[in-house]
Amino acid sequence: MRKDTMDKLFLSIKSKYGGVEHWHVIGICLLLYDLVAMSGSYLFALWIRFDCRYTAIPKELLYACLKFLPIYLIISVIVFWFMHLYQSVWRFVSFSELKRVIASSIITTMVHTVGITALFKRMPISYYFIGAGLQFALVLFVRFAYRFVLLEKSKRNRVAKSALASRVMLIGAGSAGQMILRDLHAAKEVNDRVCCIIDDNANRWGRFIDGIPIVGGRETILLNVEKYKIEKIFLAIPSATAEQRRDILDICKETKCELKNLPGMFQFFNGEVTMREMKDVAIEDLLGREPVQVNMEEIYNFIAGKVILVTGGGGSIGSELCRQIAKHHPKQLIVFDIYENNAHAIGLELKDKYPELNLEVLIGSVRDSRRINQVFSKYKPEVVYHAAAHKHVPLMEDSPCEAIKNNAVGTYKTAYAAMMNGCKRFVLVSTDKAVNPTNIMGASKRLCEMIIQSFDRKIREGRSHELLPLHVHMEDADGSMREMTASVERPQTDFVAVRFGNVLGSNGSVIPRFKEQIAKGGPVTVTHPDIIRYFMTIPEAASLVLQAGTYANGGEIFVLDMGAPVKIDTLARNLIRLSGLTPDVDIPISYTGLRPGEKLYEEKLMSEEGMRTTPNHLIHIGCPIPFDEDAFLDQLQMLMEAAYDGRESEMRGLVASVVPTYYPAGEHGSEYKGKAYEEQMKVVEENKGATF
Repeated sequence: MRKDTMDKLFLSIKSKYGGVEHWHVIGICLLLYDLVAMSGSYLFALWIRFDCRYTAIPKELLYACLKFLPIYLIISVIVFWFMHLYQSVWRFVSFSELKRVIASSIITTMVHTVGITALFKRMPISYYFIGAGLQFALVLFVRFAYRFVLLEKSKRNRVAKSALASRVMLIGAGSAGQMILRDLHAAKEVNDRVCCIIDDNANRWGRFIDGIPIVGGRETILLNVEKYKIEKIFLAIPSATAEQRRDILDICKETKCELKNLPGMFQFFNGEVTMREMKDVAIEDLLGREPVQVNMEEIYNFIAGKVILVTGGGGSIGSELCRQIAKHHPKQLIVFDIYENNAHAIGLELKDKYPELNLEVLIGSVRDSRRINQVFSKYKPEVVYHAAAHKHVPLMEDSPCEAIKNNAVGTYKTAYAAMMNGCKRFVLVSTDKAVNPTNIMGASKRLCEMIIQSFDRKIREGRSHELLPLHVHMEDADGSMREMTASVERPQTDFVAVRFGNVLGSNGSVIPRFKEQIAKGGPVTVTHPDIIRYFMTIPEAASLVLQAGTYANGGEIFVLDMGAPVKIDTLARNLIRLSGLTPDVDIPISYTGLRPGEKLYEEKLMSEEGMRTTPNHLIHIGCPIPFDEDAFLDQLQMLMEAAYDGRESEMRGLVASVVPTYYPAGEHGSEYKGKAYEEQMKVVEENKGATF
């Protein structure tokens, strides 16, 4: 029956009886067809048995067949109904439906053989076999014919649009690759055509999947891209390690093809391998290392049921900390930020995703003594993640007083409020720029580390009373910390710092900047051809900060292992290639020179600090460099007064007198390399193939 006829029949029945769905009509038509097919199969078998001569059929056999058929048809329809042969979606018929047709045919054949023999008459042997065979063929044919017609129609449509379709190379002939191929063939809205498949398993070479040839291993990618005029490459190997994926992508990015990647095994295990799950290849896919794994149970046990405060909670790291903390059922999560737009955005996101979360979004500055005291006094946070900071190196070079006021003084005021209000743990989010800093931002973060080490030492030695409040305006007693009284007799706060490098995709990082420049047609600006940095994704950095907080005993500087350093020049060139363009041809690269205070490299540790391990091999502990805490706290008061007085011309010299590892650009130049530079550059050269 033609589809338009079926649709008209369906509409007429629906208008008459109401509530009848299209599949009901299909089921009724199949039932009527089965009645005719089953009756005809056994009558036809009897006719064949007697040489295709109706007059030669003995009357007793014909009558036995005709009398038993009504009983048989009723039983058969009941069997078919219970085997769901009238409720299946035959557009997607598969092996499961074939098994049910076979089972139904076996059952009905046994019913017919036993029933007609016992109730009426024993029939010729050929009658049973021919009748059963014909019935099975007819019942199966009509159901699979619909799928066959649709497949042929789909194939004709693919051929018709192939001239306009993008030519695709599929990498991976395993289960995931087959699912992607099947989804491409079935998807009407996707205008892509797979022309060849790459797989490293030599046993598959020269064979076909759904008519598509498997042409060779990864070493033939460039050859076959040219041979088949490939425009897109889809990588569908979810089981591949990060290193294996990186090696394949290193070859693919030498082409001008658009690259897409199936992220990992999660989609494969959950049966979600479709074109919708294919993502554009991101720069982190080329890092060549496995994603950082953390012990989520440790984090859960530490955070669950506690009041958590995240300062700078609207920033890149702060907001990700909030997302991950929200997953672990805190008693209350407090987001504290001075920038209302970011705070509002993360607040809405968390409320939508975790409606049961006890969330407070507060606006304020860590430099405001009155506000920070008010927050700690009211909410009594047990754990603080201090991510609030000015972080842009060039901006802080132009405004050194602001770097000291926000980063150093803000950290002191937040730490002091935490100590006075019984906070159990204070985790400072630091940076590798605090190591042998050549810029005021890095020096201010080193001051932050020294502040939390001073707090920890004083508390451990029972001298917390010597930690005096910082205040600027003597006449504003209510707005300073002087009137604050401790809510605990003996503070027990553990103060620690977590240090890591650049974060991919964070606000102000090079990746978004490079993408903007590529979208505009270039040039892509790199400060220096040899500049190197450590990189980590935002979720990785946040999860490691959380886990480092669970290991704290007080006074530690935790250092996150970020793998091998990466050349920014190489990163820029790879981003251009991932965009399907050629560096220095389609998109020029311009070297602008190091910015004020910028180093060619960043160190994770000062050479004097050494290393200790933790249960997580990616988190290390630097042994603190000893310094005179009393003298340092006096110097910090001096720095604060100079910062609030706006003595910018003196600020670098004053900071250098407090931070002995600080080498201002004016003294050593922006290209100061430090003791570890040659070793770092050697690592970069040795890992050229392993970094990008």
